[in-house]
Amino acid sequence: MKHSPLADRHLALNAKMADFGGWLMPIEYPQTGAIAEYTAVRQQVGIFDVSHLGKISVIGEGCIDFINKMVTNDLTKIAAGQAQYTLLCNEDGGVVDDLIIYRNSDSDLFLIPNASNTTAVFEVLKSNCPAGIKVTNLHNDYAVLAVQGPDSAKVLSGVGIVADLDYMSFVHTKIDNCPVILCRTGYTGEFGFEIIPAWKDAQQVWDKLVLAVSQLSGAICGLGARDLLRTEMGYPLHGHELSLTITPVEAGASWAVGWAKEEFRGRNILLKQKESGSKLKLKAIIATDRGIPRKDMQVKDSSGQLIGIVTSGTFSPALKKGIGLALIDSNVKKDDQVVIDIRGNDSTFKVVSLPFVPSKVR
Repeated sequence: MKHSPLADRHLALNAKMADFGGWLMPIEYPQTGAIAEYTAVRQQVGIFDVSHLGKISVIGEGCIDFINKMVTNDLTKIAAGQAQYTLLCNEDGGVVDDLIIYRNSDSDLFLIPNASNTTAVFEVLKSNCPAGIKVTNLHNDYAVLAVQGPDSAKVLSGVGIVADLDYMSFVHTKIDNCPVILCRTGYTGEFGFEIIPAWKDAQQVWDKLVLAVSQLSGAICGLGARDLLRTEMGYPLHGHELSLTITPVEAGASWAVGWAKEEFRGRNILLKQKESGSKLKLKAIIATDRGIPRKDMQVKDSSGQLIGIVTSGTFSPALKKGIGLALIDSNVKKDDQVVIDIRGNDSTFKVVSLPFVPSKVR
């Protein structure tokens, strides 16, 4: 099991720890708990350690063109100092991983894949890499911290940074004299930032940010709260809404595909699926009773016919109802009702639009 550079900080707080993609990471802290941590992010501010996320550099002349032929989204649509959400597919259209690409310059890209998929992403890029371009796995060279919530800018102001950044843009700056990448991104649906310091500087930067968060009545948050927040937004999680057997078209991630591009992995399959329509589609569901859906529960129509499966589910603190994401028959429409067998009892859910709660990222 791998450990974050902040593992000592979490253990000192008696955090409940669990395996995330082969990394021992905090789920919640006993002083607060996942719901209070969630509430801090929605109402004030929270800080997360997400250092289990991968880090890969791609450097060299022509790296934009190379990566653009690998991933779905169109890298030419962003300039230096901007980041982009994208997907790396296999030739069958399945998703190897979803990731964020930071464009430092025309010859310097920094990628943030998911923890458990970093090696797979690295190997795909390395095996397809043309001469003159260097792909490097930097998983243990950097930490990743997330400051999320309406008071996020105040936290950065508290450490001496005026963070006037557009959504999905970034700068190279310093916190407590430690170099960091500061990006207006996140996985919570709230206004926020992600901060990438060197591994060796992680504790120093974390301590400085935690002090600023505490002065604003914020909270140190575990990945349990982060999952509640991302589910309420309908953000996909690889291994749930995206996988080697679930395509971007099925997952409702077609917006992250540069359809006009002449080349990217899985393009032919995905184009056919886009044109002919997929049999399955990711839908948002909300309980009409007290049911709480969980991953892999079967979804049926009103006649009892199996039509799909739950990919993510939880109790929404904002809506006080069970909510979920489900990969179901694409003919099912908004406001239709579906049924889920929850421990032997049929629970009724309504199909709704995403997000479950309004986005505040901008």
